[in-house]
Amino acid sequence: MTEPVSRTATSADGTRIAFDRSGSGPAVVLVHGAFTDRRHPTLYGVAAALAPWFTVFNYDRRGRGASGDTPPYAVHREIEDLAAVIEAAGGSAMVFGGSSGAALALEATARDPAISKLAVWEPPYHVDESAPCLPDDFAAQLEALVGQGRRAEVVERFMVEAAEVPVEAVTAMRADPSWPELEAVAHTLAYEAAVMGPGNALPAGLLGAINRPTLVLNGERSPAWMTSAGRAVAKSVPGALHRVLEGQTHNVSAQALAPELLEFFVAA
Repeated sequence: MTEPVSRTATSADGTRIAFDRSGSGPAVVLVHGAFTDRRHPTLYGVAAALAPWFTVFNYDRRGRGASGDTPPYAVHREIEDLAAVIEAAGGSAMVFGGSSGAALALEATARDPAISKLAVWEPPYHVDESAPCLPDDFAAQLEALVGQGRRAEVVERFMVEAAEVPVEAVTAMRADPSWPELEAVAHTLAYEAAVMGPGNALPAGLLGAINRPTLVLNGERSPAWMTSAGRAVAKSVPGALHRVLEGQTHNVSAQALAPELLEFFVAA
């Protein structure tokens, strides 16, 4: 892949959204999840793998990387951010979203006809009792902690309560040199919780409004509740496909993900 070209798009509220453009062909936009931005190895690797066939737009969601962040936060503003990137891509695009970014992409697709195809990786909806139990006001609680300057607590709570990272593992991470980078994006964890909605409940009615080709992907070694969520999403979106990638966890590799996306995006 040739070196990506960095550009910005301007969202409806004036926020500048940074993206990398690479490759040539039909447009594909990548939407990342919590703690990550366009530099993340998985999406960077997916962009490189798809670039021979597509023009790939890998962007920083608001509040991360080189993108701006205009308060107050609202999920519809993130949908407008994605729409601005799609406009920069020529006005129509296929979209891939991962984890909470998958939930954002699903909501955008239900509302924006400019998205022609959608692929998602493990949107973390809670559809059975094995899923984590989160308070309905989780987003508001995290936002309040950020306002109090308790960014480390925000990161720890999100990791332990939403991502099921063991407490002892988070304690070890706090001693790692990379911990300040996690604290730096702590404010965006409230955004992720807002995207997922109260209790991470499956928005079945919204998903039923999606009338574009949709692929839902899960990892064979991911928690069972995530696979249940993937099946529920595929069942709710009319005509959606569901596939399970052998040997993959929630932290899917670009090498496993890219062939599935390539096959889906090139299909008529």
